[in-house]
Amino acid sequence: MLPFAFGMTGPLSSAPGKALADRLERAVAEEDVPGLVALVARAGETWTHVAGFRDLESRAPMTADTVFAVASIGKPITAIATLMLVEDGILGLDDPVDPWLPELADRRVLRSLDADFSDTVPADRAITVRDLLTMRMGLGLVLANPDTTPIAARMQEMGLAPGPKLFDRDADTYMARLGSLPLVHQPGERWLYHTGLDVAGVLVARASGMTLGAFKRERIFGPLGMDDTGFSAPADRLATAYWRNPETGALEIWNAASGAGFAHAPAFEAGGSGHVSTVGDFHAFGCFLLDGGTVREAPGSRHLLSQELLSQMLTDQITPEQKAASPWFPEDFWETHGWGLGIATRTAPDDARGRFGWWGGFGTAFWCDPATDTIAVLFTQRMMAGPDDTEIFDAFLGEAFAPRT
Repeated sequence: MLPFAFGMTGPLSSAPGKALADRLERAVAEEDVPGLVALVARAGETWTHVAGFRDLESRAPMTADTVFAVASIGKPITAIATLMLVEDGILGLDDPVDPWLPELADRRVLRSLDADFSDTVPADRAITVRDLLTMRMGLGLVLANPDTTPIAARMQEMGLAPGPKLFDRDADTYMARLGSLPLVHQPGERWLYHTGLDVAGVLVARASGMTLGAFKRERIFGPLGMDDTGFSAPADRLATAYWRNPETGALEIWNAASGAGFAHAPAFEAGGSGHVSTVGDFHAFGCFLLDGGTVREAPGSRHLLSQELLSQMLTDQITPEQKAASPWFPEDFWETHGWGLGIATRTAPDDARGRFGWWGGFGTAFWCDPATDTIAVLFTQRMMAGPDDTEIFDAFLGEAFAPRT
């Protein structure tokens, strides 16, 4: 894959055209989103589009280098960091995490989802590194009513329930609280969203002897030129995060750009949800993945991760039986998707098979297609709250991966 010149715009032979630009502009004009930055890169050319406002109150315009809270599309970055330690020989994919995360040793498992915490059985085996990256560690987003599900209620009380509010204490406190809970399922048994990647971030920090942010800057962000990616950013470059009030339909501030959420270094660097970044930086990350773990440097190139480990990352790890027992959104998600090591994969239809990427709950999407050498990135700053919130992303990705003449 050739390096791209970010910022090239217009009706290129391999780029989407005016129809998509009009669709994105309409989303802003109709107040579906406050603003956005979009990029499609294919075979050495890029198409970008910037629209709307970084902040509605000040009317600060959106710019191509605006920094966004990107939420869950940071998961594959944490997966890459973990796999680098596997390649270093510090971690083993199928080794127990107990030496680094003793809080997760000797787990107990609930007999049923609605069981009391005293009604448990011993875990069949230890949690492994692979369990974290495949989100089969036994804990995660519990899709059940907290009023009737003690484990869901306790995770909410402890600030551990996956959602837009990030954990606000340090990593040791996070792990201590997590370690006080029984697992919902046996390790490796089912897919439960999110928590495994936050835990993987703690694992990287402890195994490397560095903070998660410092490790990523040294091993990933620095070599790839992802200078604007991390866990916080200057307030004057951050996009204000909004949510749609379900009663009024109005866009309201969820997290001001000057708020404590992302303008200041967090107490807990959440590997699964806490990143900030730019469209340009995720373009660079996509190039790295499509290039087989290589960063291009004059006069040659350098591998940051082996092709073998990257191939495992981009291979569906979830069995049909596990998919059937692991509900997700939309209801037919598992009919067309799989989950590798920290990232989703497309398994159907045939023309989408092999694509990989994910969405972020603050309104971001990042997908790559090896078959067409295409990277598609769309950043908005409106939180996703329901099925209709994916309409703009569906339209964007459909056009981004459409055949070109």
